[in-house]
Amino acid sequence: MLFKLISLVVLSQISLLASAQTISGRFDCLPAGSYTLCQNLWGSQSGSGSENTTLVSASGNSVSWSTNWNWANNPNNVKSYPNVIHNSAKGKQLSQVGSAQTTWNWHYQTQSSGIRADVAYDIWLGNAPSGDPASAASSYEIMIWLSGKGGIQPVGSQVTSGISVAGHTWNLWRGPNSNWQVLSFVSTSGDITNFSADLKQFFNYLVSNQGVASSQYVQSIQAGTEPFTGSAILVTDTYSVSLN
Repeated sequence: MLFKLISLVVLSQISLLASAQTISGRFDCLPAGSYTLCQNLWGSQSGSGSENTTLVSASGNSVSWSTNWNWANNPNNVKSYPNVIHNSAKGKQLSQVGSAQTTWNWHYQTQSSGIRADVAYDIWLGNAPSGDPASAASSYEIMIWLSGKGGIQPVGSQVTSGISVAGHTWNLWRGPNSNWQVLSFVSTSGDITNFSADLKQFFNYLVSNQGVASSQYVQSIQAGTEPFTGSAILVTDTYSVSLN
């Protein structure tokens, strides 16, 4: 029996190692179960450094990954957004969303002193059922900052403070970026490393208080980190999202 237990542990560890894949190219992506995991070093030319992202595991609607980054120069510029995007949680109008349950458990495995980075959802809304994030099809970019380190700030300016949504308190920032509006919920209580909520509560708030039309479609839901400067290894232990 002991031999069988040891064998099962070894097989489990081998399985985890076999599932781990690392990407390092500027715009590399790879399939991750219900998701796609991408590097997205869109702002890397504003600084110097490196980054790689590893898929740890993907099973059903749950995914785990890590990002190892090291960036310098231009401390107010985002260097990248390594993230997962759900392949099918999209295409519904806000008025038709019954729920958008999500869980995100994460931690910094290592971090240098004074890092500048956020950990955030990036949810894209538009007038059409489908459209690429940050494109001509985008009307709104909804960010939910579970962490913001080093004094960084979202796009625009703070328009409301002390909002209670999904069991936490947030300050809301708003401002334009290209052809869309950015609305960012920023945690007022520091890092939220174990987050479980219904994103529909954020949608309802925006429709009721920020003039976002309920006819807008959810075009994509992303989750990841935006590093500015410093170095860190950010690990997502488990993440899931669904749109019903």
